[in-house]
Amino acid sequence: MGVYARYVLPRLIDLVMQSKADTAERSRLVPLAHGRVLEVGFGSGLNLPFYGPRIDHLYAVDPSRELWRLAARRVAAARVRVDFIRASAESIPLPGATVDYVVMTWTACSIPDVTSALRELHRVLRPRGRLLFIEHGQSPDLRVRRCQECMNPLWKRLAGGCNLNRKFDDLLTGAEFRLLAIDRGYGPGPRPLTYLYKGIAERGE
Repeated sequence: MGVYARYVLPRLIDLVMQSKADTAERSRLVPLAHGRVLEVGFGSGLNLPFYGPRIDHLYAVDPSRELWRLAARRVAAARVRVDFIRASAESIPLPGATVDYVVMTWTACSIPDVTSALRELHRVLRPRGRLLFIEHGQSPDLRVRRCQECMNPLWKRLAGGCNLNRKFDDLLTGAEFRLLAIDRGYGPGPRPLTYLYKGIAERGE
């Protein structure tokens, strides 16, 4: 791991993801979680202020120790118990049917094998457990989608493996999740980077 990936990129991610628009999205989605919660792609802990009093336990999964260090101040101030699990989303060291909710915010784009990761989330959720998500990905607009395809190879190298062109709703249904609510559309900023999938999915039986 080079200096850029280890030291520079985590701080850039922490800074960029604190925008007013992203914070507003978090404030609407994250409080819906309760009980035993798994956050995948915990990063620097930007969701922590939005977890409510109904959280019994929060498992924070992320492969980056550097981002976890950046989260230390937010973890210390958190109202919930946080257990950091340094692991990839494709292999989560928890028993099956362990958690009531999974939270993912701007995470699926950078998971190397996102299909395997979603199946793993399906495994750790209890029956009728729910996945709360905000993800960016493939635009339905042809011109924007072509731009995403052209940009993607270089963008992945600069942004820690982030993909611009994943169609997240199809990935969810392919992993046997049932979409309960979904909102698709552009957020603020350049369109190739800001087409969002936001909503709630339920673990299929």
